Amino acid sequence: MEEKLSSVAKTLTPSPIQQLSYLAQRCNAVNLAEGFPDFPAPLHIKNAAVSAINSDFNQYRHVQGICDHVACKMKEMHGIAVDPLTDIVICCGQSEAFAATIFAIINQGDEVILFDPSYETYDTCIRLAGGVPVYVGLDPPHWTLNSDKLEKSFTNKTKALVLNSPHNPTGKIFTMDELEIIAGACRRRDLLAVTDEVYEHITFDNERHVSLASLPEMQSRTVITSSLSKTFSVTGWRVGWAIAPTCIASAIRNIHIKITDSAPAPFQEAALSALTSFPAYFDSLRRVILAWIL
Repeated sequence: MEEKLSSVAKTLTPSPIQQLSYLAQRCNAVNLAEGFPDFPAPLHIKNAAVSAINSDFNQYRHVQGICDHVACKMKEMHGIAVDPLTDIVICCGQSEAFAATIFAIINQGDEVILFDPSYETYDTCIRLAGGVPVYVGLDPPHWTLNSDKLEKSFTNKTKALVLNSPHNPTGKIFTMDELEIIAGACRRRDLLAVTDEVYEHITFDNERHVSLASLPEMQSRTVITSSLSKTFSVTGWRVGWAIAPTCIASAIRNIHIKITDSAPAPFQEAALSALTSFPAYFDSLRRVILAWIL
């Protein structure tokens, strides 16, 4: 029956990240393959999820409060004004937000710049949409962006680029100089940027995450994707979002509804407790992670 598969499906192989996770689970080994914490989610957030289930928030649901809190966070952290009614889409984790974004903006043959190394899902989503991933290698040991390499990667088919900062798997935070290079290229070439900012609160050594969308003229050409997963140790809850210009957000919302319809309802309710966490929580998160690393 292999001949019945799509051309893209024929090229896909099992995720090496998940394969390593399964192997670690079987062997009771420390799992360094997959990006999830091995410490518990905050108790008050878990209690909020249990309460939501017991209160029968168990059907298809859109919790507008998530969008309201995300909009407030974007204003406080990055100075970005976002309309929570039109510019934010709740999705089943960052992965679906990213996939729906790519399906919304990429046509057959469009090229999309990826910084290498990159998370495996990006490549697959681009190819499923009919796009062509184009890799620009970051230079070790500090995984710096070479502006000449970036410039040479562009063609008349380039439609978008993907930026993951803080970066998986290296942990790198793109510097302001590097962000300016990326933003300048997007402005000159009229490109869209899709960012993955799920590690936005997990920074160290007084480094601060800066969203590409906060740079001049970039909000109108940037789609931000993120989620609760890493910040609140709930990678299995699948509550994420895309923040985009209204027209693109509408397309992402339409795709999301057709594919999954709704992020898990009780976990959306619990997200309200997570998103109203005090700033001290994020400081304690960094301390816990540092203690775990060291």
